Amino acid sequence: MNYNNPTKLQAAILDWAGTVVDFGSFAPTQIFVEAFGEFDVQVSIEEARGPMGMGKWDHIRTLCDQPQISERYAKVFGRAPTDDDVTAIYNRFMPLQIEKIATHSALIPGALDTITQLRKDGIKIGSCSGYPAVVMQKVVELAASNGYVADHVVATDEVPNGRPWPAQALANVIALGIDDVAACVKVDDTVPGILEGRRAGMWTVALVCSGNALGLTYEGYKALDPATLDSERKRIHALFESSRPHYLIDTINELPEVIADINRRLAAGEMPQSA
Repeated sequence: MNYNNPTKLQAAILDWAGTVVDFGSFAPTQIFVEAFGEFDVQVSIEEARGPMGMGKWDHIRTLCDQPQISERYAKVFGRAPTDDDVTAIYNRFMPLQIEKIATHSALIPGALDTITQLRKDGIKIGSCSGYPAVVMQKVVELAASNGYVADHVVATDEVPNGRPWPAQALANVIALGIDDVAACVKVDDTVPGILEGRRAGMWTVALVCSGNALGLTYEGYKALDPATLDSERKRIHALFESSRPHYLIDTINELPEVIADINRRLAAGEMPQSA
């Protein structure tokens, strides 16, 4: 039995917030601000966006490790936040997130048509998120009511380690019956999500304008003048540079063209690990 490189993509592993739903990725960021606020610790939207893509407990731990936030916490509680404190904030974050997830549950304009086209082209749709299963259950339910159902969903607490570890992406490979990781493309709006795909041996596509990095509503994005949009693209491209995405596009709606190019590269013998 010989190894043969795949010649065509078999699956797209899609993120959720900022990728398929919730243009601008507002649902998680706003709740981080509110959860910290209930402990009388101020965290800005910009600070909350920093570690986006990680599992939510790890996200809160990373925020608490930032010197300015740790200092604010110490002013209230007289000490730096411990893991038990992180868990307390997380436990407040969770019900707030579940309660308010519907507010930012709309599909990204054009995403459903794009995913339908991918399926017509024989692409299976996997998915993963920094949300734990209890939140993902609600996210999936709301997406289904809007017409989107992924072929498989992996929450961050359903694997030993969430992003940037590769476990969620690889769990999709197993569940979807994909025969080679190089036949998969990981699509995400965060650096941890791109690192997840890279570490899983997949092609990777970073979304520049629909997600956390730009942080605007769809209307705000469409209202940007060309010079500002170009400047923002350059800023966000620089943010993604260290994670080495294979492609950077504005929104998921440009994905079919990317997949066609990946198929061309695979057919020519190119593999994502060497690109």
